[in-house]
Amino acid sequence: MPPTPLVVSPAVLELRQYTLRPGRRDELIELFDREFVETQEETGMSVLGQFRDLGDPDRFVWLRGFPDMAARRRALTDFYGGPVWAEHGPQANATMVDSDDVLLLRPLTAGSGIEVLPSERPRPGAPAPAGLVTATVYSFPPARQAGVELVRDGLLPALRETGPAPVAALTTETSPNTFPRLPVRTGENVVVVIASYPDANAHRRHLTAVHAHPRARDQILPGIEREQTGPPQLLLLSPTGRSLIS
Repeated sequence: MPPTPLVVSPAVLELRQYTLRPGRRDELIELFDREFVETQEETGMSVLGQFRDLGDPDRFVWLRGFPDMAARRRALTDFYGGPVWAEHGPQANATMVDSDDVLLLRPLTAGSGIEVLPSERPRPGAPAPAGLVTATVYSFPPARQAGVELVRDGLLPALRETGPAPVAALTTETSPNTFPRLPVRTGENVVVVIASYPDANAHRRHLTAVHAHPRARDQILPGIEREQTGPPQLLLLSPTGRSLIS
């Protein structure tokens, strides 16, 4: 009997948004998908998803995960101190204007994290899949849980009732950054809801259905709006050919 494929569900995650030099996103993606996937995973981290931001031609968005914060420190130390980054890191850095927009996250609830099968990852050079991935970032005042609870107990059930269930719901990991060489955003209190759709029309239909849902329309969405520090950030993302999230 063949072995059961290993499902990876990290307890600590990073949502990384890179601002790139004009016209160099495809260069970074080709390099990343060829050189930085298996080599990062060999150190103990998981490369979960790589994306073109459809709203900004010079933004690359990706997610990676770790078993815990101690494993994160070990894996990042090994990778960024290792030969692969020494050889290819300068070329990657040359495509970037800023790489410090990073949210450190954990699953919002048991079972709301990202689950992937690395054994199903396409080979380098695979065509980008059809479909749309969305990441919606809700920001709330530090240490205030009312908005987080509204997303957890109200919005997520409404999303499941009106369309495809979210791929994941994540919230801020409050542990200190164990690898300060790579900054993360501090003082954050966010919830990130990740979803997958066949196309943009399916996403729009789901949003319309949520806004028409009586409980969401009358209670949940107005409550979230009152609690948040600003409008949610909606990332419309196109997976690269090797992304495990699509």
